Amino acid sequence: MSSLVRPALTLLWFFTLALGLVYPAAVTAMAQLLFPVQANGSLIRLEGQTVGSALIGQGFSDPGRFWGRPSATSPFPYNAAASAGSNLGPSNRVLLDSARARVAALRAADPGNPLPVPVDLATASGSGLDPHISPAAALYQVGRVARARGLPEPVMRRLVAEHIETGPPGFLGEPRVNVLRLNLAVERASRGEGQY
Repeated sequence: MSSLVRPALTLLWFFTLALGLVYPAAVTAMAQLLFPVQANGSLIRLEGQTVGSALIGQGFSDPGRFWGRPSATSPFPYNAAASAGSNLGPSNRVLLDSARARVAALRAADPGNPLPVPVDLATASGSGLDPHISPAAALYQVGRVARARGLPEPVMRRLVAEHIETGPPGFLGEPRVNVLRLNLAVERASRGEGQY
C-alpha cells in the first residue's frame, strides 16, 4: 500500500506546484509583458485618473454625451458582477414596454430628430455591459450632443467617424463605436483641445 501512496503524493505535490503556481505565474507574466493594457482590464485613464474600461459600458444620461446601449443588469445598470440580459422574449409585454419607453425618452431628448431610433439604443445587450453602439446609433445622437455642447454637427460627425472600430484584421465583426472613448473625444473638443 505504501508503494502506491508515495508516488500518488509525489504526483499530487508536483502537479499542484506546476499547475497551481508555476503555470498561472508564467501566463500572468507573459500577459503583462505582451499585452499589459488588456491584462489590466483595458482601463481608460484621463489626467491620471481611471475613468472606466473600454470593455464595460457606462450609463450616460447627460444630453451633452453620447448614450450607450441600455443595461438589464441588476441591482443597478452596468453591474459587472451581475452580467446578464433580461431573458425576456420578443413577445413579452415588459420587454416591449421598456423598449417603447426608451424610444420615447430618446425622442423627448431630441424632438426634432426625424431619424428612426436604432434598435441598439432601445434594447439591452445579452450581457448588459456592452460598451459599444452601432455607428447608426452614434449618428442618431449627433444633433442632441452638438447642441448641448455648442459645437457644429460636422465636428460631431467627424468625431463619430474617427471612433468607428472594426474587428481585429479590419473585416471581422460589425463596425462599432466605443461610447466612453467617443465621449472623451467630445469632452476634449468642447475644451478646444485637439484639432476639429
